Amino acid sequence: MSFTLLLTREATSGLSLLEKKPQLIGRLQRVRTALGRLQLNPDDPALRSHKYVSLAGKKGETVWDSYIENQTPTAGRIYWHYGPGLDRITVVSITPHG
Repeated sequence: MSFTLLLTREATSGLSLLEKKPQLIGRLQRVRTALGRLQLNPDDPALRSHKYVSLAGKKGETVWDSYIENQTPTAGRIYWHYGPGLDRITVVSITPHG
């Protein structure tokens, strides 16, 4: 099942910052790849998605944490939750981890 991705203002802002910095083109490509994987299959092993206990969606939704990259000083993460609806995923934030 493929999902429609909805980005919050915070997620859109994080993506826009990457798009404005040519020196971060590699990271932007990794973010886009991760978003594509998330859209096609949130359980994709490359994403290493797991529940994130320190955050909840606006309506109490379980938020998940997925890897953009790993083992780098600013390894990126995508924070997201299912909904609204069965075929949508809301991307809450795109950020460096840690």
